[in-house]
Amino acid sequence: MREKVIMSWSSGKDSALALYEIQKDDRYEVVSLLTTITKDYDRISMHGIQRVLLEEQARSLGIELEKVYISKDDGNEDYESKMEEVLTRYKGEGVGGVVFGDIFLEDLRKHREDNLARVGMRGIFPIWEVDTGELSERFVDLGFKAIITCVDSEVMDKKFAGRDFDSELLAELPENIDPCGENGEFHSFVHDGPNFSKPISHTKGEVVLRENRFCFCDILPSATSVI
Repeated sequence: MREKVIMSWSSGKDSALALYEIQKDDRYEVVSLLTTITKDYDRISMHGIQRVLLEEQARSLGIELEKVYISKDDGNEDYESKMEEVLTRYKGEGVGGVVFGDIFLEDLRKHREDNLARVGMRGIFPIWEVDTGELSERFVDLGFKAIITCVDSEVMDKKFAGRDFDSELLAELPENIDPCGENGEFHSFVHDGPNFSKPISHTKGEVVLRENRFCFCDILPSATSVI
C-alpha cells in the first residue's frame, strides 16, 4: 500500500517539479495540495496568485485542494497553530508526510521537520540538493510553463517580473541570481506541465512595486477560469 502524503503547494515551479517527481514514486499517493492563502487579499501568501487560479491548478492536476486561511496581520505563532491543526487532522486520516519543493536551505528544512515532528509526521524533499541549474533546465525541458510573478528588486532587476520562465530567461539571469530563486530572488506561477490535464487560462496584468521592494506582476484569470 502506498503511503498517503500531502503536497506543500505554492503554485510555483519548485513545488510543481517536486510534485512531478513524487508522483513518479510508487511509494507515495498525493491526496491533497496544501496552500496558505492571505484572506484579506484572497491570494496565495508571498506569490500573490489569486485563489481562483490556484483552484484551476488543483483541478488540472486532479488533486484535492486544502486551503489554510491566514490574516495579513497574523504572526508566526498564529500561522503555525493553524497549520498544526490542519496537519493533525490529516495525520488522523492516515497521512504520514508532507512533500516540499525545498532545494538547499538547511535552516528552512530543519524548521519544517521540527514542526512536522510535533504532530508525528515527516518531511519529504524530492528535489533536495539537486543542482539548481540542472533543475531549472529540467523544468523547461519537461514542458512546464511558468511566469515570474514576484521579484525582489533589492537583488534582481524588476524587468524580470512578468517574464516567462524559459530558456531565454535562464540565459539572461545574472550570475548572482540562483536559477531557481531559492534564496527568495523571485517567485513564479505554473500554468501548464506534463502532469496538468489542461493549461490554466490567464492573462498578465499590471506590474506594481510593493513595500518599496517587491515587484509583482498580477496574473489574471481568463473568463473561463471564473465560471
